[in-house]
Amino acid sequence: MTTIDRRELADFLRRTRDRVRPQDVGLPVGPRRRTPGLRREEVAQLAGMSSDYYIRLEQARGPQPSPQMLAALARALRLDTDGRDHLYLLAGHRPPAGPTAGDHVSPGLLHLLDQLRTTPAQVLSDLGDVLAQNEMARALLGGVCTVSEHGRNVAWRWFADPEARTAYPAEEHAYHSRLHVADLRAAFGRRSGDPAVTRLVERLRGASEEFTELWERHEVAVRRHNRMRVTHPVIGPVDLDCQVLLAPEGEQRLVLFTPPPGTDAGERLALLGVVGTEQFTRG
Repeated sequence: MTTIDRRELADFLRRTRDRVRPQDVGLPVGPRRRTPGLRREEVAQLAGMSSDYYIRLEQARGPQPSPQMLAALARALRLDTDGRDHLYLLAGHRPPAGPTAGDHVSPGLLHLLDQLRTTPAQVLSDLGDVLAQNEMARALLGGVCTVSEHGRNVAWRWFADPEARTAYPAEEHAYHSRLHVADLRAAFGRRSGDPAVTRLVERLRGASEEFTELWERHEVAVRRHNRMRVTHPVIGPVDLDCQVLLAPEGEQRLVLFTPPPGTDAGERLALLGVVGTEQFTRG
């Protein structure tokens, strides 16, 4: 870790924000917008941090951002690898290196995510960290792209936060639990010796007896597709096909939630596109 250059960091954030158009990140332009770039509040929302924290960074008076904060800012500002590395250096951190540095989502993949306006979609790491979501996914599943280390992890939320299960039928909880653990087992094998996966597993074992029991079964299954039912407060229960596509950016996955043929899920998602994303935007 080196010394943070607050003035250069603030200038880089301001000028980069000015270059990102709202339509580049799936936001409406709107008739009252005075600047072609993003507002500070929009960057903070996209990065999952408070507006006050981001404003202080742009004013060169904020604290030193953590690597998790920087990864979230790089995604929000659609930085390529060079821009991301420059951001880390200005903030006094060594840039990520290696094939599993994996928190950075490429601008191309983020652009694809934003173009899927009628299909909920999100990008996950191989450990289950939600790295990016489009508006439909946020409206369907809730915005979980936080900057905390494990707050955005689907396995951690499932086993450590009881509220995470309330949108899923109780009779399917055991099925989802086995899926989460078997998929994480596969990542654990690929990342043998990686402190990130070791730390996550140790925290899960300490937080959940259910996780520990399933982990000791040593079942392995990479998640590629499955069907799930979500009970949403606006559109009600909806069945979805969950299709997992491997992305070229390291160990990342593009996850699509599509309506199964012969169901009313398509109509429910269309309603969510009108009502749910509208509520998310206001929030």
